[in-house]
Order: sequence, then structure tokens, then C-alpha cells
Amino acid sequence: MKDLDKYERAKKRVKELKGFYNHLKIFIVINGALYLIKSGWLTPWMPEGFPTESYYFDWINGNVIIWGLIVIIHGLILQRHKLPFLKNWEERQIKKFMEEDQEERERYK
Repeated sequence: MKDLDKYERAKKRVKELKGFYNHLKIFIVINGALYLIKSGWLTPWMPEGFPTESYYFDWINGNVIIWGLIVIIHGLILQRHKLPFLKNWEERQIKKFMEEDQEERERYK
């Protein structure tokens, strides 16, 4: 039974890690393409009428910063088992919910 729990936890962690790597991969590909467009490197292959002035692409920097912060937070959440303040928070929440559940059961006895 214990091995099954370990297996399930490990499987969940692998799934979370895979999700983070996919998020990081998408971040790099999309923002890399946006920077190539912004730099003008892809301009010769753009359809006619596509804006080429740099001020059209000023939003890309903000996009990279905000999305980058989201990727960093995703990575921190992934490492929650290694960060003591998050681990303690999880344990406190589990105890809190267990106590609430116990109080609820005692109330209706």
C-alpha cells in the first residue's frame, strides 16, 4: 500500500514537471518568434500590409516580462516540496481542514 502511494505521488510530480517543461517550451518558441518579428529579421517573409514599424511591437517586452514572471511562479510551485515555507503552509492547511472536518462530524453526532 505504501509503495502504491509513493508511486502515485511520483507519477503526479512527473506530470507536474512535464507540464512545466511544456509551458517553458511554449514560452520560448512564441516569445522567440515575437522577438524575431520585432527585430525585423522575419520581415521579408511577412505578408504584404504587415506592419514593420518597431512601435507596433512595443507590447512584446511587456508580454515577455509578464509571461516570464508566470513561468517563474510555475517553477516555484513545482518546487514547493523543496521550499520550507510552502511545505509548512501545506501541512498547516491539511491540519486545518482535518480539524474542520472533525468539528463538522462532532457537531452532527
